[in-house]
Amino acid sequence: MLPLEGVRVLDFSTLLPGPLASLILAEAGAEVIKVERPGQGEDMRAYAPQLGGTAAGFALLNRGKRAIALDLRAPGAARSILELARGVDIVLEQFRPGVMGRLGLGYEDFRAVNPRIIYCALTGYGQSGPKAQVAGHDLNYAAETGLLSLAAGADGMPGMPPTLIADIGAGTYPAVVNILLALRRRDASGEGAFLDIAMTDNLFTFMFWGLAQGNGGGEWPRTGKEQVTGGSPRYRVYRTADSRYLAVAALEDKFWQAFCRIIDLPADLCDDRTDPEASIAGVAQRIEASASAHWEREFAGVDVCCALVRTLEEAVRDIHFRARGLFERNVTLPGHTLPALPVPVVPNLRSPGANAAAPMVGADNASLLGNADAAARSTE
Repeated sequence: MLPLEGVRVLDFSTLLPGPLASLILAEAGAEVIKVERPGQGEDMRAYAPQLGGTAAGFALLNRGKRAIALDLRAPGAARSILELARGVDIVLEQFRPGVMGRLGLGYEDFRAVNPRIIYCALTGYGQSGPKAQVAGHDLNYAAETGLLSLAAGADGMPGMPPTLIADIGAGTYPAVVNILLALRRRDASGEGAFLDIAMTDNLFTFMFWGLAQGNGGGEWPRTGKEQVTGGSPRYRVYRTADSRYLAVAALEDKFWQAFCRIIDLPADLCDDRTDPEASIAGVAQRIEASASAHWEREFAGVDVCCALVRTLEEAVRDIHFRARGLFERNVTLPGHTLPALPVPVVPNLRSPGANAAAPMVGADNASLLGNADAAARSTE
């Protein structure tokens, strides 16, 4: 039995954080019903690249879900949704605060028909506070919480994050964690819950070391100058002779000493407490003296916590990830098959199906909404 077998999710979310959260729930056995506007569906469906008329990104995030299309502003739409909600366990939405309430689909509306319902509202700034209604995206959230300032280039300009850390790390994952906690409490008490998931709130968790340094030590982190943001020679990225890059994370002294021996760093620079900048320059000079293949051979089989910076294309072909079966599942589309998105659910708690389809807009209107399907079509 899958851990979420028998759990039904009504998902109003779009783009990344909410759909990824409901994908994780679906992979653990939940039945997820995606609610979209009629006709074109949600915005992610229009993104490139397109495969058989479906966006690859949409397919990855919505594998194995069901879908209904309904104009939530249409007369009777809220009534149809609330009727469906009598058999729903979880509601997931990421509108600005108050939007669902004005549609007659706020937490209290759902609670009135189903007191056991768990309602998860996922937003940038939360349901309350001066910024609750402010529009934003991942980069804005990283900027406003201080995260973006912590790593910078030589000119002091913050670098662009290579992933949507607020959406996934501070949105998707906290949503899933709190939904599971609420389900566990409901098992014991029978009570539903309202979950206010704010991505900006949850970004501060990633900066535990900076908060400890500032609040505990009285010295707030300096841009690009701390141990894990480029200020230490032991934790940096260095260029090789063939313009590849080596990620060095030899933080512990046993790793650092082994690393210094292998690259033949002068003894005075191995003591990086004296002049970290000089040690950084010395390491950079040694690493740039040889090509990446040389360093891979030198570090092979030795515990030094060093790795060549791979391209994403190289990474998905890596023998380790292949051996782990990371890309064995598929999303099926009309005329196409796409490797499924790996999700952080261990195999023995995850749906065994190797293949699953991404839903078409309104594919399940007839079976789930009945007469409401006509109302949905009338607004297309």
